[in-house]
Amino acid sequence: MSTTSSTPRIAIIGGGMGGLVLLLTLLRRGIPATVYERDANMNERAHIGSTLDLEWDTGRRALRENGLEEAYLENSRVEGQEVRIGGKDGIPLLHRTPKESDDPKKAKPEIDRSLLRKIMLDALPADVVKWGHALTSADPLDNGQHELTFANGFKTVCDFLVGADGARSRIRPLVSPATPEYVGVNSVEISLAPDVASSPELAEVVQGAGKGSMFAMQDAKMLGTQVSSSGRIRTYVYLHEPAEWTIPSDPAEVRKVLLEKFEGWAPWILKLIEYCDEAAIYQRPLYMLPAGHKWEHVPGVTLIGDAAHLMTPFAAAGANLAMQDAFELGLALAKLSADAKLGARSDALEAAVKEFEENMCARAGRIAEMSTVNLHACVNQSAPQSAIERFMAIVKSGKGEDL
Repeated sequence: MSTTSSTPRIAIIGGGMGGLVLLLTLLRRGIPATVYERDANMNERAHIGSTLDLEWDTGRRALRENGLEEAYLENSRVEGQEVRIGGKDGIPLLHRTPKESDDPKKAKPEIDRSLLRKIMLDALPADVVKWGHALTSADPLDNGQHELTFANGFKTVCDFLVGADGARSRIRPLVSPATPEYVGVNSVEISLAPDVASSPELAEVVQGAGKGSMFAMQDAKMLGTQVSSSGRIRTYVYLHEPAEWTIPSDPAEVRKVLLEKFEGWAPWILKLIEYCDEAAIYQRPLYMLPAGHKWEHVPGVTLIGDAAHLMTPFAAAGANLAMQDAFELGLALAKLSADAKLGARSDALEAAVKEFEENMCARAGRIAEMSTVNLHACVNQSAPQSAIERFMAIVKSGKGEDL
């Protein structure tokens, strides 16, 4: 492969946490790139997604070194770090509240995913994110180039392609035959709208959910809640059901099904189901790529985030990993640019990306294994005791404070 001095045309598929961090990192270091996002605009799915606790050396580093630490702190909530774990009676057996610390590295204030996305988008020029561009195909050309075709009819050619397009990545097949496998746990996301959650009849629910995360688990079932900055209480329901299990299309029937599944649980917990927002019910069966998923480097293309290492949410690491992937890839490309080695068909570029991929896959593999262990500690017959034991083991090991 020859080495040229021309700047490669960089295309990033997906405008989530990883795609936006990579774009920010490149643009702030003088390297042009474009994100292609399927959503029509930034508000299309703004109400979807959990709150995030960003780690100092991963997600927060990506923000900090791209000039967004202040915006993150202004939009995050220290009280969101509260954690409660208990059984179906709704009584916490473990309750951890945020501790005051002068060390900013130890704090992990929670931020809404939608707010974090807005912070990054606000820091970008308007024309570098192409909205309404759902990728339909990526066809390899010569010298590592790819022709991209989108559902809106637009076509373009890029020299370097990054798949930041999540679990159902259309870029992944270019480098790996691996497909996500069902882990045996199905889930449904529901939520209480802010005006409903603030009503007097749900005061006990607000009190039980607390200000951060609450996990109620027993009988191999689990309900996990998170409180957003808007006051919306989002609930994730986890059940051992087949991958083919589906919820009804009628919200009233969904409530009926879930209430039957959780019959006998505390009345205030059941209100999370009874009063759930009919316009915000989503089924999410859990899939993951094999722990340690990796591939032989393919010139001109790579993956980051869930596209590279999809895992269950039980390591609370997805956003941090995607942001770390993106930031480290961006720094690697920036170093090549500073050394005048970031050519459109550069041996140095391929070598740097190959090294990045090896490090990313090894790191993600370890966390994917942890997410599986955590899942089985939470959604089994021994919970909540097994989950509390696992939680405390993680805290004692110093590897984190989240399930």
